[in-house]
Amino acid sequence: MIKAFLFDLNGTMIDDMPYHIKAWHNILNDLGASISEEETMHQCYGKNDELLERVFPARFSKAEKDEITVKKEAAYKQAYLPHLKLIDGLDVFLQKVKERNIKMAIGSAAIMSNIDFVLDNLNIRYYFDAIISADDVAFSKPNAETYLKCAEVLDVLPNECIVFEDVPKGVESAANANMKAIVIIGIHKENEFNSFNNTINFIRSYTELNIAQILY
Repeated sequence: MIKAFLFDLNGTMIDDMPYHIKAWHNILNDLGASISEEETMHQCYGKNDELLERVFPARFSKAEKDEITVKKEAAYKQAYLPHLKLIDGLDVFLQKVKERNIKMAIGSAAIMSNIDFVLDNLNIRYYFDAIISADDVAFSKPNAETYLKCAEVLDVLPNECIVFEDVPKGVESAANANMKAIVIIGIHKENEFNSFNNTINFIRSYTELNIAQILY
């Protein structure tokens, strides 16, 4: 029986990925990357310093990466705050899950300040029994560490969890943790997940989900 739901954040709980992509696209090109928005989208996974290292190998110090991250996150928050809201149906879904005493956690590659930005502005922190951010892991997605730490904190087994994700690297992370995944279709198309056998459903909003059907 499923005992826990684990949620990615960006693109899974809130539809903010275009704002992250736009902020990164502007900054990377200002730094001389000459990168398209489409390629920026494919680079938007893992920790911020890992993204910078992929685009600019061995160019920036840790302090410089931190400074770039601050600038990028400030641009993202300023642009996205007026549009901040949960993906359709998630508010009701979270309430129903809580009523069933199913444990919930957030496992995100976002830094903690970005997670706080969402949870506190939407007043939904009380739903979650654990929060694992980029600051809490040595290896980001697609490594299994994020979701395995969620399960450990919740005191459940990996195969007792369902992960909610929106990107292939996140579904791969769930697979590496021996967890099934429900995919929220947003910036990535369904066929981009064909190589994974741990997906159990594809949805565009949480209004499409029946909790009882996915618990057993």
